Amino acid sequence: APDELLAHLDDLVVRLKSGPEAGTGAPLGEFGATCLYAVYDPISRKCSLASAGHLWPALVTPDGTVDFLELPTGPPLGLGGLPFEAVERELPEGSLLALYTDGLVEAQHRDVNTGLHALRTALAHMAPSLETTCDRVLDSLLGERPADDVALLIARTRALDNGHVAVWDLPADPAFVAEARSKATAQLHAWELDDLAYVTELVVSELVTNAIRYASAPVQLRLIKERTLICEVSDASSTAPHLRRARIFDEGGRGLMLVAQLTERWGMRHTGTGKTIWAEQPLPEQPLPE
Repeated sequence: APDELLAHLDDLVVRLKSGPEAGTGAPLGEFGATCLYAVYDPISRKCSLASAGHLWPALVTPDGTVDFLELPTGPPLGLGGLPFEAVERELPEGSLLALYTDGLVEAQHRDVNTGLHALRTALAHMAPSLETTCDRVLDSLLGERPADDVALLIARTRALDNGHVAVWDLPADPAFVAEARSKATAQLHAWELDDLAYVTELVVSELVTNAIRYASAPVQLRLIKERTLICEVSDASSTAPHLRRARIFDEGGRGLMLVAQLTERWGMRHTGTGKTIWAEQPLPEQPLPE
């Protein structure tokens, strides 16, 4: 989550500032930074953001309205011991999210408020491409030789429709593991991804079984087809899975190791209600047209 990531970065900067690699003659002012971190979910269209002393991002909705997303602004990285807070906003599909450094809006003869107003005006005239939009914003706000470093990042939000996502709520009963496998296999057939059925069945079986056996309800299975195939199993427990190498005579403990070996990558993320374990497989290569 963005607030947790900023807390880790803050701790890292504090350790760099106080550790031996900082050097005895380095002034403390050289250690520290502002940071804005955002995570966008194309399924829910929700964006989670947290700020460490950074300027608010600009949002341009498809109708051309420009506004700044108000965030609780935490301390810059490197002060240590102070909390960060994340907020969640639902963004319309096709919106533009602009992230930038203060060098874009603040200059020797222009205060921040004037610069933000100029940025709002520049973003109101969107170009078809993101690169052209960036060029127009930079041309309108910067002189030939800006006094400060400038970074500008503009991203366009997309949304995945129901045709790319399948979700099932599962009873906390081991008898329904087989049904979960069958539902996943049927969905892969509908997506013409039968080649991924064997590994997906194993992943579903292992993750759903673990959620039912060791976690708590509700249990949810979700398949996402985009650039890859993602299998997610969510439950209401915050206990992290333990990847271990089973001994010869162990009756269990091999499932998660198989998931790690057969998929491209896997991981876990905490949620507001528990955790989600996910595994990702590459999609089969499509044959080139003759």
